Amino acid sequence: MVIDSHQHFWKYNPVTHGWIDDSMAKIRRDFTPTDLQPILETNGIDGCIAVQADQTESETEYLLDCAKEHHFIKGVVGWVDLMAPNVEARLAYFAQHESLKGIRHIVQSEPNDFMLRSEFQSGIAKLSQFGLTYDILIYPQQLDAAIALVQKNPDQQFVLDHIAKPSISKGMDKAWKSKIKALGELENLYCKVSGMVTETEEFRWNVDDFKVFLDVVTQAFGVDRLMYGSDWPVCLVAASYKEVLSIIKNYFSDEELASIMGLNACKFYHLEQSGG
Repeated sequence: MVIDSHQHFWKYNPVTHGWIDDSMAKIRRDFTPTDLQPILETNGIDGCIAVQADQTESETEYLLDCAKEHHFIKGVVGWVDLMAPNVEARLAYFAQHESLKGIRHIVQSEPNDFMLRSEFQSGIAKLSQFGLTYDILIYPQQLDAAIALVQKNPDQQFVLDHIAKPSISKGMDKAWKSKIKALGELENLYCKVSGMVTETEEFRWNVDDFKVFLDVVTQAFGVDRLMYGSDWPVCLVAASYKEVLSIIKNYFSDEELASIMGLNACKFYHLEQSGG
């Protein structure tokens, strides 16, 4: 089964989606499962993981409803307030939905030490009892906290989104490289090769720009802990779905792609490995 491990749906609202600035005007509209399904079919993708973009339980409900109505949505990474006093009850409520596979918080918008706060750590510690993973969404300056978070929770399954958003157009950053290597040594952490095209200046790029970054994450995590993600529709400000996919297909061998574009996501998110 071929899986896109990272994409979004939303009903556009200028308040809740205020992060979509003028440079991203082309995605200031609704994006629904009926928009994505033909794109996946055209590109030979069997299914996807829908990831939260708004930090509300109502969005988690919306994504779970989408998964219920559309079989190609194989799993949902939703949002729950991990620092709330009733976090365990809320996790239990949402975990009743078989399609809920993980939780994410938009940490990139938080202070650099956010993931080290005791309330957040307490919430993270409750995920494993419900079989839930955690997606780490950060900027490079938050990598130290990410390393500490993963080290402190060896029994929790984590995945790093968008290779931690390095500045692609500026070339290789030695600090990013070193910290990615440190993260790769932690076996309870996977990494999504996703979100790279939008980390370029003015969304201008060529395929060679990504090679050195793919070299680093592949060496750090190995092909058995990497997952392809399109980051659709956010990617559309910089590239078509096919162009994003081609970056990955042109870099990895067919044998490696079998893991990166399917087997690893199925293992990490506990998906049934069947086509369709």
